Amino acid sequence: METNIAIVILAAGKSARLGQPKQLLPFKGKSLISHCVEIAREVVENVIVVTGAERKRIESELKNSSVEIAHNSEWEEGMASSIRTGLTYVTVKNPGINEVIFMVCDQPFVTSDLLRKLIREKEISTRSIVASYYSEIAGTPVIFDKSIFPELMELTGDVGARKIIIKSKDRMSTVDFPLGNVDMDTADDYKKLLMQKDLL
Repeated sequence: METNIAIVILAAGKSARLGQPKQLLPFKGKSLISHCVEIAREVVENVIVVTGAERKRIESELKNSSVEIAHNSEWEEGMASSIRTGLTYVTVKNPGINEVIFMVCDQPFVTSDLLRKLIREKEISTRSIVASYYSEIAGTPVIFDKSIFPELMELTGDVGARKIIIKSKDRMSTVDFPLGNVDMDTADDYKKLLMQKDLL
């Protein structure tokens, strides 16, 4: 298990289009957030969940999990505030962390094998960023090394880390993740997910 890499799971959003917290939707016998935590804990020792809109419900869901919670009081700003919250927590609590993987909880087909592939590719390629590749874009889960932390801390708004990824082709490698485009922004997305869950 990796000890100098942290995984930050971004789970602060309100899921406005879905009408209920996507983090708590049932998937494979557990909530999506619990599923993500379980996958992350198979790979690294340090797992941090960033909460926001549904803080009490999500933290209650995770009360028996071996994860740390970082609450983002500025969650309404968007994804960037959660990245800053998670990264601040990691760097203050454990300054020995050299790399951080950011995950979102509405990509249900993320596996521990994918996370390990990102870590291996990071070691082999020696690039500063390794992103998952799907639907002709590079995105989450994505691993950043310490040299990128200052740029992540400067992010604002709801663009997340994509702003950095787009301008980083020369310092980035990717790992194929064909099912990375399966997410849940609407009730229809969730229905499709339940039909696809046997793909793995």
